[in-house]
Amino acid sequence: MTLRLFDTATRDVRDFVPAVPGEVGIYVCGATVQSEPHIGHLRTQVAFDVLVRWLRRSGLAVTLVRNVTDIDDKILAKAAAAGQRWWERAAIYEREFTAAYDAVGVLPPTYEPRATGHVVDMVGLMSRLVERGHAYVAAEGDVYFDVRSWPEYGSLTNQRLEDLTIAPEDLGAEEPVNAGLKRDPHDFALWKAPKDGEPPTAAWPTPFGRGRPGWHLECSAMAQRYLGDTFDIHGGGLDLRFPHHENEQAQSRAAGYGFARHWLHSAWVTQGGAKMSKSLGNGLLVREVLAEAPASALRYALTAVHYRSMLEWGPDTLAEAEATWERFAGFVARASERVGAVDDAEVRSAVLPEAFVAAMDDDLNVPAALAVVHEHLRLGNTAVAAASVGGSHGPEVDAARRDVRAELVAVRAMLDVLGLDPGDPHWATGGDSRYAEALGAVVQAELDARADARAARDFATADLIRGRLAAAGIVVEDQPTGARWSLAAPAPTERLQD
Repeated sequence: MTLRLFDTATRDVRDFVPAVPGEVGIYVCGATVQSEPHIGHLRTQVAFDVLVRWLRRSGLAVTLVRNVTDIDDKILAKAAAAGQRWWERAAIYEREFTAAYDAVGVLPPTYEPRATGHVVDMVGLMSRLVERGHAYVAAEGDVYFDVRSWPEYGSLTNQRLEDLTIAPEDLGAEEPVNAGLKRDPHDFALWKAPKDGEPPTAAWPTPFGRGRPGWHLECSAMAQRYLGDTFDIHGGGLDLRFPHHENEQAQSRAAGYGFARHWLHSAWVTQGGAKMSKSLGNGLLVREVLAEAPASALRYALTAVHYRSMLEWGPDTLAEAEATWERFAGFVARASERVGAVDDAEVRSAVLPEAFVAAMDDDLNVPAALAVVHEHLRLGNTAVAAASVGGSHGPEVDAARRDVRAELVAVRAMLDVLGLDPGDPHWATGGDSRYAEALGAVVQAELDARADARAARDFATADLIRGRLAAAGIVVEDQPTGARWSLAAPAPTERLQD
């Protein structure tokens, strides 16, 4: 089956065929680093991380570009209010976004360009638009795109220019100082002259006067720089369709570039049906969520719902996600005890179940793919139970162990595509496998000492060791094949207030 993806521009699911066979270029809008990330920010990046993992698993070489908007009205205003330099604030929160992405296992992009590092590219694109008659200088430092010069304006979101509501520039940002000089109220800023009180470091010289980039210009310039005139996929959150992506497409195509061939948008995280955002005061900060639950549970919660479906965040979202993750991790641990650890290279080269492949090729239908995972998880648990009966030898036990290994590889391989493989070293205490290895060695030494005490019928010492492990959050289960340990489930915590 050919991979099929929903295209926002055509409003239907269609075959995805890369422009260059075997290669895929993707541009995903990243963060405006004005303040801390919330889980709504992560939803988009996790969705496109699954896409990238699936494309690579399908044998395609993927170039992923994810930008950082490190200069805009909100960054300047919040930095001034906090007594910070604007670039200082941007750097602080860029690191926080990177840490949040890393925590939930989002793979790093191929390139992560900052807006401030690509002013030359933006000026080049702006000059090209002015020369072609699609942009004009309203005043020194203020350059606008002329929407009426481009008849296709509105095609991405299926809107006619005459029907568009006139809204403040850039979704609530302040208007440029010379906004009254627009030829049409719908024209949008490519370049903005400095406002009174803004630091001189927040403006760059151009042939059209000093100023700083409009929000939309930066993405078009960086996409063209790293992916060329035409590339395969442009993505972002659903809220970026208009005006951001509509404006990007208009200016890039007016400049003579093919730009994105396929548009993908992920849906929002909602609470009580309302979009999660800082402006509405209902954004759950990533650091707050990770204080309540492990990153693996957050990753699962953000992954399990289809990327085009709204994710309604409720009181039980994290608890349910954590319970499911524990089932995955528990099976991988038990199966690995029976048949030994499986090499990561084998997991990543394993043939995936056909039903899983079909689900992922159907517009990344993760819920259907997870149903396949759960079916193999059930088969794997059945095989683990069979491999634990009747001693350690015999044809039936040997067959059961072969089944255990097959299901272990299958489950891990499918979860690897979703970024949820419990055997991935990333999920071992902060992503550093040394912690898990050290913990395993210490616990095993305690279990060996406990086994020696039990063999010597020194049950008081054995109980003392077990109690010491329990106090450290280690659960010990005695089984016919020996003692097995696992981390205790975290104690219930009070739900964070919205």
